[in-house]
Amino acid sequence: METTKGYLDMQLLRFTTAGSVDDGKSTLIGRLLYDSKSIFEDQMEAIELSSKKKGEEHVNLALLTDGLRAEREQGITIDVAYRYFATPKRKFIIADTPGHIQYTRNMVTGASTANLALILIDARHGVIEQTLRHAYIASLLRIPHLVVCINKMDLVDYSEGVYNKIKTRFLEFEKKFDVQEILFVPISALNGDNVVDESKNMDWYSGPTLMNILENIDISRDQNFTDARFPVQYVVRPMTAEYHDYRGYAGRVDGGVFRVGDRVKVLPSGLESEIMSIDTLGQSFAEAFPPQSVCITIKDDIDISRGGMIVKPDNVPQISQEITAMVSWFNEKPLVTGGKYALKHTTAEMKCIVSEVVYKMDISTLEQNTDDKNIKMNDIACIKVKTAKPLFFDSYRKNRYTGSFILVEEGTNETVGAGMIV
Repeated sequence: METTKGYLDMQLLRFTTAGSVDDGKSTLIGRLLYDSKSIFEDQMEAIELSSKKKGEEHVNLALLTDGLRAEREQGITIDVAYRYFATPKRKFIIADTPGHIQYTRNMVTGASTANLALILIDARHGVIEQTLRHAYIASLLRIPHLVVCINKMDLVDYSEGVYNKIKTRFLEFEKKFDVQEILFVPISALNGDNVVDESKNMDWYSGPTLMNILENIDISRDQNFTDARFPVQYVVRPMTAEYHDYRGYAGRVDGGVFRVGDRVKVLPSGLESEIMSIDTLGQSFAEAFPPQSVCITIKDDIDISRGGMIVKPDNVPQISQEITAMVSWFNEKPLVTGGKYALKHTTAEMKCIVSEVVYKMDISTLEQNTDDKNIKMNDIACIKVKTAKPLFFDSYRKNRYTGSFILVEEGTNETVGAGMIV
């Protein structure tokens, strides 16, 4: 029981991988799983057999993540592949995302909840257009930590000069990438150099291995603990003899810290009250913080329903029916200026109109294009949206939960775009 409890209490790190085609993303993840002893014997036997059938010299560790048949046949990653593993220090969720430009939407989906992004660079090719594109998307999604893995060092004779040249070139674009931290690691995913174990071939590198970074990087400050935000998901009314008068508001803490006894303001009414209790799974707590899911009761009988938000009186989010946002377009049908969509933001849902396309982002050059406003699948653009009801939001820079939304086509119920509020 103690072991199970320890596992459940371990800190979780979500990270995503990005890089050009054949930079070795899937091989790197396979190496992480293999060297950290996170795969089963039958899985290993299956990929060994598959590698032999293909006549490959090495065991193809990429087969551990390229799960779709089309991916295995083409040797590329098409969809987002999620993998879960743990070491004695931390639990991990990996999102292995595609490198192709036509799968930008898949990368955005996989990276949207990540604490950290691994950007892979082929040591033979250095910083290329797709490297900058992926780093920009990681920055746009406000991923706090960026780890640049300069891979295939074995193919450049483990050269320190090549590593330093690529590192210098990448840092020339640092100002375009708004991230908290950028780290660099020279690796060979194929041979395992500096992935889990230290490389004997690169004694000139004195930094940590990739696994050491993943296990020890500080993610405790990645959440917003300043601006208290509690979108109400569900009103809990048990109506039992034991809890006859109980009325609780269930949801996830999306920012700040809520404590029993705190004065709070309820949106949209603007009425104030006091927190009476914070409960979850039959337990009561003195406080709640991101990303905990809890049930809050308040002192006064105020009308609150799904889509409302509990905040602090001296720290309220922006309230408006007009927002400006960066949107990643997911659908084959182009964005329609003046088109009507359903907008889902935290627990609220409402109709909206895309009133204007301000500019389209040229991901290749990282420049803003104000002439071409035809937004197609995989494009990223700055748009203005008018909503049918007031939205309670923060900028995405401030809070990734209250600063994001999705657009849904009402006729088909398809998610057509993901937005980050500017």
